[in-house]
Amino acid sequence: MANLEAELRGAVRGEVGFDVTSRALVTMDASNYRRVPRGVVAPVDADDVAAVLAVCREHGVPVVARGGGTSIAGQATGTGVVLDFTRHMNRLVDLDPEARTAVVQPGLVLDRLQEAAAPHGLRFGPDPSTHGRCTLGGMIGNNSCGSHSVAWGTTADSVRELDVVTARGGRLRLGRDWAGAPDGLRELAEGELARLRTGFPELPRRISGYALDALLPENGADVARSFCGSEGTLGVLTEAVVGLVEAPRARALAVLAYADESAAAEAAAGLLPFGPLTVEGMAADLVPSTAELPRGGAWLFVETGGESAGEARARAEAIVRAADVLDALVVTDPAGQRALWRIREDASGTATRMPDGTEAWPGWEDCAVPPARLGAYLRDFRALMAAHGLRGTPYGHFGDGCIHVRIDFDLLTAPGVARFRRFSEELADLVAAHGGSLSGEHGDGQARAELLPRMYGAEMVGLFERVKGVWDPDDLLNPGMLVRPAPLDSGLRFSVLPREPVDVAFGYPADGGDFSAAVRRCVGVAKCRTTSVSGSGVMCPSFRATGAEEHSTRGRARLLHEMLAGEVVTDGWRSEEVRDALDLCLSCKGCRSDCPVGVDMATYKAEFLHRHYAGRRRPAAHHALGRLPEWLRAVSRTHTARLVNALSAIPPLAWAAKRLGGLAPERGIPRVATRTFSGWWERRPARRPDARGEVVVLWPDTFTEHLSPAVGQAAARVLEAAGLRVALPPTVRLEKPPVGDGRTVALDPLSLLRGRGRVCCGLTYVSTGQLDRARAVMRRTLDLMEPVLETDAPVVVLEPSCAAALRTDVPELLHDDPRAARLAAKVLTFAETLERHAPGWTPPRVDRPVAGQTHCHQHAVLGDAADRRLRDAALLTGELSGGCCGLAGNFGFEKGHFEVSAACAEEQLLPSVRDAPDGTVVLADGYSCRTQLEQLAGVRGRHLAEVLAEALDGGPGRDGG
Repeated sequence: MANLEAELRGAVRGEVGFDVTSRALVTMDASNYRRVPRGVVAPVDADDVAAVLAVCREHGVPVVARGGGTSIAGQATGTGVVLDFTRHMNRLVDLDPEARTAVVQPGLVLDRLQEAAAPHGLRFGPDPSTHGRCTLGGMIGNNSCGSHSVAWGTTADSVRELDVVTARGGRLRLGRDWAGAPDGLRELAEGELARLRTGFPELPRRISGYALDALLPENGADVARSFCGSEGTLGVLTEAVVGLVEAPRARALAVLAYADESAAAEAAAGLLPFGPLTVEGMAADLVPSTAELPRGGAWLFVETGGESAGEARARAEAIVRAADVLDALVVTDPAGQRALWRIREDASGTATRMPDGTEAWPGWEDCAVPPARLGAYLRDFRALMAAHGLRGTPYGHFGDGCIHVRIDFDLLTAPGVARFRRFSEELADLVAAHGGSLSGEHGDGQARAELLPRMYGAEMVGLFERVKGVWDPDDLLNPGMLVRPAPLDSGLRFSVLPREPVDVAFGYPADGGDFSAAVRRCVGVAKCRTTSVSGSGVMCPSFRATGAEEHSTRGRARLLHEMLAGEVVTDGWRSEEVRDALDLCLSCKGCRSDCPVGVDMATYKAEFLHRHYAGRRRPAAHHALGRLPEWLRAVSRTHTARLVNALSAIPPLAWAAKRLGGLAPERGIPRVATRTFSGWWERRPARRPDARGEVVVLWPDTFTEHLSPAVGQAAARVLEAAGLRVALPPTVRLEKPPVGDGRTVALDPLSLLRGRGRVCCGLTYVSTGQLDRARAVMRRTLDLMEPVLETDAPVVVLEPSCAAALRTDVPELLHDDPRAARLAAKVLTFAETLERHAPGWTPPRVDRPVAGQTHCHQHAVLGDAADRRLRDAALLTGELSGGCCGLAGNFGFEKGHFEVSAACAEEQLLPSVRDAPDGTVVLADGYSCRTQLEQLAGVRGRHLAEVLAEALDGGPGRDGG
């Protein structure tokens, strides 16, 4: 391997990676399979590609081309050298609006092409649900389709010419009339014309096998089209000329409700004469309970286009009138349409979990049959699953007869794998009996290639092998795919994972307490690699800042998978490669909500750091920032806040303190409040709110208590103005709860502030992986909160990160303590408290626009619906940006993180504030968000409670910065 690596480094200008991280990141795609490569090369041009092929041919090492790595059949992995086209060969070379063509490199992400074409009223027709991260090269390799294929066909329908390097170094320009055909291809095809004319089923989604019928003279002898869907087995694509289509000026979405997916499937083909852009189907099992869909058990999403909104709506309404449905809805609002389409696009991830939490897997992800046979096929398909004791929820491109499904195969045990094989063989026969294709979108890869003789017969598959021999006589390119395939039940990615549960600290309740199962959640659909916030919510800010796979949620999950496997990452929890990949994880928890399968990398990071540093010296920042509550309480107890602030303002002393504490030298040290929030509370004038109002317990989190007590003061003012009685948590453990009627009035606001102990959610300890200390802090907190747990009083938490920790980290880390779940159930945000416990209160009219950001933990864990309604009621207009502020608690303060932290802020937060008109209220409920705004933009952000409190007092309720 050393000689191969050295020769590649000498031959190419792109990066060559034979290190642990580079190899671990590409062992898997989005399939069930795993293959460990020797190394990875990121070529910069076609010359690099040719050089790699020459070196690998000399060494007899196979080569696999890889784009976004979202292939579902295993074809984007390999045991030799992987060519990663996403780093350099990812440009839009040219776009010609007049000719309606674009010249693209293979690593260009589809959405980048769509963004460039949109100003000209054009678009690329095919649009897989992974459009935010799949590449044009991968789409051509798999002949991808997407939801609009009923209107614009497959990728092959949009390909005009292809530049290809063959395994033996030939440079070919593929096109029609045999353009670019390698020697021997024409003779082979012309000798098999009868077979090519009769051996392929007629259906819109035939992706399986090689598209040799494109070489027929009546089809234009189109070598480029025949190359599409060859999965990197014939040549390596270096550039493509693709056609664009005119995008409708307006669209409408008709949502048609049916009793079940079989009824929806029966109806789909009948809608095609109306000329829809899409006819997509999905059943209730894949739809969130909060989705606002017409009543039914399954739905068709039928999109129509037009020159105007009225024309698009009229076409949608005509379809509704013609359809025999239980109920229907026509949506013309673009935001509403996007929300509905997001449900459909996320199905490739959400389908990996059954309603009861059981894992489900690809393998039979995209069979296709003639659309008119779809209903009958679905009934037979469900019967076959039932016969094998399997479950799955079909969805997909009903208008094209293409069905996606994840099935709850047991791929962990030998009997389960054997059943997987038997079912696969019988399903292949069923698909063939219905005149269908084993693959209708994602290609055959390893998952289905072994079964191609059941669809095509041995003689046609033999012809496929002869064609492969013409293009690649040395079998250098992606061997084991399509022809001479690897067995469909070999190389399963689960086989290398531990069979016994791994000893971990968190409870992982959604994964049965099994850390391996938690890591298995990542199926590789790579939504975390989406580079636009609008396409992925918060996830994944570090990837968008660096563009590096190891800084994506998927990349980190892959490294954790390999750490558990122990083959590539060999030093387990001590792995420096895993540590370094997790180092730039902001613990924003965006993946917990935005990842379709709910990967929670913040928790995995905390778990890893806990084990990685067990019995070892920790970084200084873990002590300086992880134990922040202790340092701040010490300052408070010794009344040295003024001294600390004065010393931190002296540059040499501040520099020394940051160096000693492992802090970023670019950061300013925040000022400590000279009077804590609870100190203010104890000494403020006596208040006598309405005695009939409910008692709410206002949580004095570390940030509110010591760094921004004005937030707590403002919240108390607003809550009392709303008629609520405000108390703080107990500070000494009481033997029993106060006597009362068992409801909230049992809490006396003045009786709960005695003693020196303080509650704490443990967030800073969790984020630095100090989980033993976190558990001790959390248990002490539960001891203090026992009197509150015996009442109906809600716990109001102003800091979103602390509220998220109380709702998730505390019950998951103290999964053996029932009090943790009881506390989590009581936690409410400021806005939720007002909405639920003071529903008749009307907030003051602020009547100003807002800018700023929804806290990432609020987005991921808490939700912001109540905040939106409260802002609307106060006439605070406008939307807050998405993304992550980039400071994220300790992350942005740690040495080496400043550049990424600032890049995250520059993506959404800072531009939204800079572009805001005069008089705009800058909202930032999180202390980190406010600090980032102050340190990077000189802008003072405010908690919503501060804005409302100021308005109560007759102030402008606006940001003075």
